[in-house]
Amino acid sequence: MSAKLGQFIWQELMTTDVAAAKAFYGQLLGWGVENSPQMAYSLWTASGQVVAGLMALPDEVRAMGVPPHWMGYVYVKDVDEVVRKVEALGGKVFVRGKDVPGVGRFAVLGDPQGAGFSVLAPAEGSQGADGPRLFGWADLSTTDWEAAWKFYEEVFGWKATRSMEMGPELGTYFMFGLDSEKSMGGMSNASKQAGAPAYWVHYIEVKDCDATTKRVPELGGQVLYGPADIPGGGRMAHCRDPQGADFALYSM
Repeated sequence: MSAKLGQFIWQELMTTDVAAAKAFYGQLLGWGVENSPQMAYSLWTASGQVVAGLMALPDEVRAMGVPPHWMGYVYVKDVDEVVRKVEALGGKVFVRGKDVPGVGRFAVLGDPQGAGFSVLAPAEGSQGADGPRLFGWADLSTTDWEAAWKFYEEVFGWKATRSMEMGPELGTYFMFGLDSEKSMGGMSNASKQAGAPAYWVHYIEVKDCDATTKRVPELGGQVLYGPADIPGGGRMAHCRDPQGADFALYSM
């Protein structure tokens, strides 16, 4: 499946216990692992195809208080131009444009509310833009979704699709996409309501959300919300792995 500019095209788990993460996701999702001979990096595989990455959370990142997490990479044409935009709009630059042979150029960034994300300009022939996609949705849990939206709209050219009012406690759930017709993610003030830092949650597609969610606590993880119905059809659950990285499951 060929990706389009502005899509999340790669997800990577940064964790404090790589071996335990391999066991958890392997048993939960049936994923295999390929270890890179060139670097301390592993590739998740499903049905023989690479679907995501896995690495140890660097010591310097842990020292900053960053917990284990799934990092999403947005497909861009010019990494350095995006870095300049992010800085001009009040975002943060954690890793400036860096080349990885055979993979492409990437940067690690943060929005003004503190949620981390990465950008990637894939090298020709790399897995990036043409691999299978098991991650079909991304949620931004933030402290000011309207300000966050202005930032991402400017950086990536995302378009507003629709929004839903979730009640006085939950507020607005705002959705966006590459065009105004099809949504690919949403954002809300869930972090503000929980008194927590802003962060992205990436959704993994499974055949049966309820059955897979049931196994999460059996394997040492937590179910934070759900399973619940998705407007328009399907089911989802917000979970946390044994090392503390949040992720979501969904099935249509």
